[in-house]
Amino acid sequence: MSTLTIDIKREQLLKLAQEYQEKGYKVSIHPNLEDLPEFLKKYRYCPDMIAYGGEESVVLDIKSRASLNTSSDQVRALAKEIEMTRGWRLEFVMINPEDETYSSKVERSLKQNEIESQLQVVGQLSSQHLESAFLFCWSLLEATLRLVAEQEFGILQRVDPLYLIKQLATEGVISQTDYKLLMNALSLRNAIAHGFKTTQLSQNSMSELINITEQLLQTLKTDSFVH
Repeated sequence: MSTLTIDIKREQLLKLAQEYQEKGYKVSIHPNLEDLPEFLKKYRYCPDMIAYGGEESVVLDIKSRASLNTSSDQVRALAKEIEMTRGWRLEFVMINPEDETYSSKVERSLKQNEIESQLQVVGQLSSQHLESAFLFCWSLLEATLRLVAEQEFGILQRVDPLYLIKQLATEGVISQTDYKLLMNALSLRNAIAHGFKTTQLSQNSMSELINITEQLLQTLKTDSFVH
């Protein structure tokens, strides 16, 4: 299981725990085998979480599509057992789903050769209108981040740039120096996009953003060659 999938699972688990606690359930995250109700012990199955309620208790399991496929027989047997047990319910939560919304976004996203071609236009535009060029370059950077993240992690749970930058920095794909530059560039992008004046934008900022985008594109070429 990738680091990204583990992080998404942990985040989802904590969110669910809070939601059930707010509803009055007593929550047990990653319960030990000896703490399980008898009908689960015979499966030697430890769910991600159990939410104990007065009238109903819930067995919760968070799975990726891949892990669900590899354990389908156990899942069916478990679901049937819980369905036959009064006062209990099984809830599966899927992460990394292959949904149509994500697929359509990927299909519409710029490809590597298109990004490289449009980067040349950015350089020409920056001498005439720096703010417009910066926004244009940021859009190319976002498309590049998605390509790199897909190559590293597979199907993405989220495609917002802040999330992708942090994940790629965590995995060492983006250096700490470039991470700081990108976070500063994101602040500049937000200010410009929302109609605020900024005195921090410069030709140097523009050059840094172009360089990082080109470096990430080079990463795609390098990894493709290795594989």
